[in-house]
Amino acid sequence: MDILKSIYQHPAFSEEDLNLIFEKHEKLHFKKGEFFLKENEVSNEYFVLETGVARSFVFDIDNNDITINFFTEFDIIIEASSIFQRIPSIENIQAETDCTVWKINYDDFQELFLTIPALTEWGRAWMSYQLFYLKNRSVEMITKSATERYLDLIQEKPDALKFVPLKNIASYLGITDTSLSRIRKEIVKG
Repeated sequence: MDILKSIYQHPAFSEEDLNLIFEKHEKLHFKKGEFFLKENEVSNEYFVLETGVARSFVFDIDNNDITINFFTEFDIIIEASSIFQRIPSIENIQAETDCTVWKINYDDFQELFLTIPALTEWGRAWMSYQLFYLKNRSVEMITKSATERYLDLIQEKPDALKFVPLKNIASYLGITDTSLSRIRKEIVKG
């Protein structure tokens, strides 16, 4: 439960609040290649990633697989638009390695959200951080070089680099496999 304590950190939570939240989570295991969510499904849960690496991806207009995000230990695996707006997902979320997660379903989360005022504050803080992160990533895709974006990824998600195929890393960075290979060689030469 240490992982849940680290995820649900907020000064407004009481010990009783946290116990109620933790009770609604179920520990699950996903094998490499299994899907947390597939395109066109409505998400009915989110997951706290204890161990492993997952990624979200979409298909572009030419049916190319484009990585949107990587999830590593202590991340929340979620497709927020689908789960909170109750609409079909445009993303796929798949385990890149074997993963251990803590799942909470939508109905349980909604029940807790309505009965634990501190969960509202925690959710607001989490969503604000996610909005900042996504806005920052969008701007960096335009203002930073591919090498800078790769170096940032090394700092932010080192586990992704250990376990994810290079083609998925390249698509996340918005470059080709060949460009990524060149960048990696340049960094090694340093």
